[in-house]
Amino acid sequence: MNTREDRDGGEAESVGVRQRSEVSSALGAVTDGQGAQSPQFRAGEAVAYEWALGRADSSPVTGRGVPGPPDLALLTAELDAVTVQLEDTGNLPGNTDYLRGLHAGLTWVCGYGTEPG
Repeated sequence: MNTREDRDGGEAESVGVRQRSEVSSALGAVTDGQGAQSPQFRAGEAVAYEWALGRADSSPVTGRGVPGPPDLALLTAELDAVTVQLEDTGNLPGNTDYLRGLHAGLTWVCGYGTEPG
């Protein structure tokens, strides 16, 4: 999350390139079971949003401990890390839905997608 003082001395908040309220709404929808994806995909997406909002002790892929919400640079670095993991597991059998959910959530928060998940 990036915070900066606006001209009136208050804080304008964003999470990546999204407004905090947008990310909170997306998290609420995912945790309510909305979305056509699998439960593992939604779980990965939820973890991405929770970390982006500063509600996790460490990042979901690299395990970086960040005090408070991550900035856009850290969000993008985590997106890069999950992309590498997806490429590494691309030919392995098994469920990669959780990683795909993380990727989708971080992609949206970082502004590379127009819709959550």
